[in-house]
Amino acid sequence: MYGLIEKKSTLKEADAIYNEVLDAGLGWLHEVKKGQSLRIVDLEGNQAVDTTFYDAADTSDHYGAIATIVAQKNIYLTTGTVLRAESGTPLLEITADMTGRHDTLGGACSSQSNTVRYAREKRYMHNCRDSFMLQLADSATGIRKRDLAPNINFFMNVPVTPEGGLKFDDGVSAPGKYVEMKALRDVYVLISNCPQLNNPCNAYNPTPIRLLIWD
Repeated sequence: MYGLIEKKSTLKEADAIYNEVLDAGLGWLHEVKKGQSLRIVDLEGNQAVDTTFYDAADTSDHYGAIATIVAQKNIYLTTGTVLRAESGTPLLEITADMTGRHDTLGGACSSQSNTVRYAREKRYMHNCRDSFMLQLADSATGIRKRDLAPNINFFMNVPVTPEGGLKFDDGVSAPGKYVEMKALRDVYVLISNCPQLNNPCNAYNPTPIRLLIWD
């Protein structure tokens, strides 16, 4: 079930209270307040953006892939999707989306997964799990390695095979495509702008993204 719902935003970049470019391979941890909108822009196309969320009032209640999938009866995320915590609490809603399909099954690349999927010598390559941990190590949020949660892979194309497996295919995004979401409560947003070089999720060429926030 693809559930393609492409919708443009009415928000203007000039009105954003936060506007930063995040280079490929870097992490980002930021609080987004209830009612604020966050936009992630794929600047050059086919970049994978590993993202997870925490309830700022209770950081033990983090993004829940199963709760989100079950509530919407769809394994892909798009306009209208409510991103839920493991408790079922609504955290954010996707309000605009220019690709209509985002992965919530593939997880974050790590030293271990790079070794298993590709080759032993790949274990030392930069990966999203390390980017997550670097952000948490320096944060004052109280979130730590033990709190790492399931994540969304925005712009990433992970089809499910007839046998029930997962494939990492060419991305479905393009330069300037974006996804935008509105916070339904205060949340911490944790991002790794994926450095993956071993599969087509980043077109074998990781690139920057833009992050914008509106009141």
